[in-house]
Amino acid sequence: MFFYQRIMNILIAEDDMISRNLLKTTLKQFGHTVKVFSNGAEAWEEYDNNPYRVIVSDWLMPEMDGLDFCRKVRQRHSTEYTYFILLTANVQQGNETYIEAMNAGIDDFMTKPLDRDLIWMRLKVAERILRYTTEISNLESMLPICSYCKNVRDDNNYWQQVETYLNNRTGTVFSHSVCPRCYETKVKPQLEEL
Repeated sequence: MFFYQRIMNILIAEDDMISRNLLKTTLKQFGHTVKVFSNGAEAWEEYDNNPYRVIVSDWLMPEMDGLDFCRKVRQRHSTEYTYFILLTANVQQGNETYIEAMNAGIDDFMTKPLDRDLIWMRLKVAERILRYTTEISNLESMLPICSYCKNVRDDNNYWQQVETYLNNRTGTVFSHSVCPRCYETKVKPQLEEL
């Protein structure tokens, strides 16, 4: 029934011991490595020290619930995208509650009790999304630069000096000088002409 799936490191935050053990056992049977915590605060501490690409978290937990945990994950800078699945026992949640969860950054929902086929399918989606986000990140990290004038193209298809581009993005300030090669091939001949 189950097809090949890439092995992922998955962080679990679930306060109910039975649900936690079932989720842990299921994910390990699928071949994934898992780290398990009984509340969002402990899970956040682990994530903040060692970011995971996939999180499966209960919605309602002591100390920090799943939405607050997700908000903290989304606010963490310089981290690869994390796919966040939220578990809930309450299937009667209204649309406003789900909208709040989506605004917090939740990617997917699952209801309890755990359905092995559904979690497997959700993880296949996570794998695909994470692959796409990595590809997009790699493409965005490429900097188009003109071979002749060395201007770079920004996100709005505007060409500008590399110094201006980097200053706008990073705040880096440049001082200009002349390298020894350019001094010999460009500046020295100009000085000799004078």
